[in-house]
Amino acid sequence: MIVIDSSAFSKFLMKEENWERVVPYLDPDLEPHAVDLLIVEGANVIWKYAEKYRWITREQAFGLYEQMMKLVKGRVIVVEPSEKYLEGALEIAMECGIPIYHGLFLAQARVLKAELITSDKRQGEVAKEIDVDVAYIE
Repeated sequence: MIVIDSSAFSKFLMKEENWERVVPYLDPDLEPHAVDLLIVEGANVIWKYAEKYRWITREQAFGLYEQMMKLVKGRVIVVEPSEKYLEGALEIAMECGIPIYHGLFLAQARVLKAELITSDKRQGEVAKEIDVDVAYIE
């Protein structure tokens, strides 16, 4: 079992540099998990690419959104409610000085005893500090 965070998922979704390194972690046999914040942050990245940067069209944005939702609805990524991990996330955030939204993925990985897949350097460092296995994808 693994937990994929928004930074790694967004890298894959938007085909950013090294996005191919995320693909093996989306293997259903690895049971990829995430908190529901992944969907919100994924949609926000799509919006940013379309509206702020103008790197993709509106049609491409909605196509990416549909692809993201297929992964979720098809349970390629098992999405759980953030609320389930919120208290643990608050503890991690307060202890380690990170935002609560990063703490959510860390708390989920800790509870599930899963490896965290991230492209956020600081989140990877905190994972090591709290004894969560981590794969950092630059």
